[in-house]
Amino acid sequence: MRIFLFSIILIVLTSCGAAKVDYDYDSQTDFTSYATYNYFNDMETGLSELDEKRLMEAMDATLGEKGYMFAEEPDVFINIKSTVFKSQQGNNVGVGLGGGNRGIGGGVSIGIPVGGPKLTRELQIDFVDSNKDMLIWQAISESPFREGDTPAEKAEKLQAVVDKIFSNYPPE
Repeated sequence: MRIFLFSIILIVLTSCGAAKVDYDYDSQTDFTSYATYNYFNDMETGLSELDEKRLMEAMDATLGEKGYMFAEEPDVFINIKSTVFKSQQGNNVGVGLGGGNRGIGGGVSIGIPVGGPKLTRELQIDFVDSNKDMLIWQAISESPFREGDTPAEKAEKLQAVVDKIFSNYPPE
């Protein structure tokens, strides 16, 4: 019984912190032809100035590791959008009462919600070909978000999300 309970707790704890990422891209695009990038000037990221700076530093480091260089006249422009929303709370505790006698039974069950709604940050990153002015790649991630994190925790979590987002870039 202890092993079962421990397994359930471990599954709940590990599933709560992971970022989920969905990708889409233009299958006709040759991603090997891109070497430079920059950000759109008029981005409205939805992030605070400090979080925007942290995110862009994480992206610059990750893209640099992949061989991309920041340039004034880039091959690709990057757009970032972010929203925070309350995700549906799915945890319930069931309390049941039942009884029966001689093949006849009945019961009552009540679901009691546990905890409050969780905050989730959706982060959308778009790559736009600067010559064709066409969206070529997009990633949308959802990850848990907590407003009370320290600056170091925020930077660490944003770096983890960026690493997950760019783990499959460029597409093959």
